[in-house]
Amino acid sequence: MTMQLYCFGESGNAYKAALTLELAGVDWQPVFVDFFKGAARSDAFKTLNPMGEVPVLIDGDVKLTQSGVIQQYIVDKTGRLGGTEDDKYEVLRWVLWDNHKMSSQAGVARFLLNFLPQEKRPQEAIAFLQGRLKAAYAVLNDHLDGRDWIVGDALTVADISCCSYLFYDEPFGFDRKDWPHIDAWLARISETPGWKHPYDLMQRALGA
Repeated sequence: MTMQLYCFGESGNAYKAALTLELAGVDWQPVFVDFFKGAARSDAFKTLNPMGEVPVLIDGDVKLTQSGVIQQYIVDKTGRLGGTEDDKYEVLRWVLWDNHKMSSQAGVARFLLNFLPQEKRPQEAIAFLQGRLKAAYAVLNDHLDGRDWIVGDALTVADISCCSYLFYDEPFGFDRKDWPHIDAWLARISETPGWKHPYDLMQRALGA
């Protein structure tokens, strides 16, 4: 049975789920959610997710929300991208770190800088978020010094979670050349067979 992922291209959290599905070799299809026109806040969508957020994964009778939960479900179902048995808590540690320290800040900063009219962009809040992001990039860059992957010897959902917003083209204060170990790691991810850019996996809500 084909899994369905409710998503839209601009969502870094949806990209975490979509790329996990793609690289795990799962039969899946994206279901476009017109986020910027309020679709995720509609009564119909809230029957899928009362939180009013993407992604939402439907697999038969299973309905899951939150990217980290969806990623773990795919790991458990396919046996792929989870690392070794000894790696599982370290993988989880980095997924949680990303969601708390990096993706949450990057998502808001990117939204404020790219999807709000310029006159409505709160510069102090953006500067604050970029300061927190700089600290997170430093942690990740230092961790990747001398290693190919965040955990263990192969790509895991820890990598997919942490890389998600860093592949977007819209500027939000991240420049790969400033972080050489992150830059090399992103190159390894993008060279992985089956890797796709978020806008090649999911429909954009705001067009090309």
